[in-house]
Amino acid sequence: MHRIGVFCGANPGRLPSYLRAASELGSLLGSQRIELVYGGSSKGLMGAVADAALAAGGAVTGVIPASLADREIAHEGLTTLDIVDSMHARKQRMAELADAFVTLPGGFGTLDETFEILTWTQIGVHRKPLGLLNIDGFFDTLLAFADEQVAQGFVQAKHRDMLAVADQPEALIATLQSLSLPETRAWRD
Repeated sequence: MHRIGVFCGANPGRLPSYLRAASELGSLLGSQRIELVYGGSSKGLMGAVADAALAAGGAVTGVIPASLADREIAHEGLTTLDIVDSMHARKQRMAELADAFVTLPGGFGTLDETFEILTWTQIGVHRKPLGLLNIDGFFDTLLAFADEQVAQGFVQAKHRDMLAVADQPEALIATLQSLSLPETRAWRD
């Protein structure tokens, strides 16, 4: 893996552990010379992961829609900042650039990005692993819901298993590097 896309909040969240984990992930990527591809903001968890990757000597590419460049406050110290036309263009560009994806805590936009990438893997648009960095159980209820989707016959277990989960950055990156994705030709395969 040469580039990892990270989805996370432009807000820091309420727990200090969220910012700490974002910084740990950024430092890990930078020290391992894995380029960070993320949403381009200088604020919140986005800013923390980017600042830590840069401080560790890593390359960082931000991708931000023009409509959010002012609201999310685009990071001006990145290796590369791509300003795109829309949220869809942001997701598409990040998907083109990244070899794998990590999701940290965040809001609706973070979930939108996460599930679009996961769906693209499920239906065979790409074969790129995705993992949740489950800081202090942030994603526990989401994971329980995904398990319920399997139990109710809306998601196959092999597709649920495509979503890697760990509570530490190093463990999640190791899991992503070894994750075996199922061959998929259609959503129900």
